[in-house]
Parts: sequence; structure tokens; C-alpha cells
Amino acid sequence: MKLKANLTLRQVGNEHIIVEPNQGMVDLSKVFTLNETAAFLWKELDGQDFEKDAVVQLLMDNYDVDEDQAQQDAIALLDHFRGQGLLVD
Repeated sequence: MKLKANLTLRQVGNEHIIVEPNQGMVDLSKVFTLNETAAFLWKELDGQDFEKDAVVQLLMDNYDVDEDQAQQDAIALLDHFRGQGLLVD
């Protein structure tokens, strides 16, 4: 799977948002807010093909979580991204 290519992660103050630029303009009807962990994962995975296991490994390497929790969190995040149309399978 891959993150949708035409999306851009921006930081506005303390918020991390994903926007879809359209002909040089930002479509504010399609803005997605990410928490800091999801924004970190977005930055790490942007532009590359990956599997769930890569997300799990990033979580375990960078946060104090065991493998079971990382698996659950990766599944939840990827399901959310997929549901919002942010992933290309």
C-alpha cells in the first residue's frame, strides 16, 4: 500500500493537517487532522510502498509500546486512513 500521492502534510501551530492541493490552491473541504504520532508515521511512510509490519516496526522503534499494542494501533491507523481515502492499495 502507499499513501495517496497528491496529499500534503502541513503543520499549523500545534496541529498537523493533511490537505489536498488543487491547481495550486488548497481545498479546505478536504482537510484531515493528525495527532503527532500519525503525523510522524505519515512523514516516514510518504512516497514509499509499505506494509502494516513497517508501521508496527516504526511504532515499536520510536514509542514505548509492545508488539501487540503496536499491531492494534497500526491496524486502527491504516483502517482510518483507508476509510478517509488516504491510502492507495
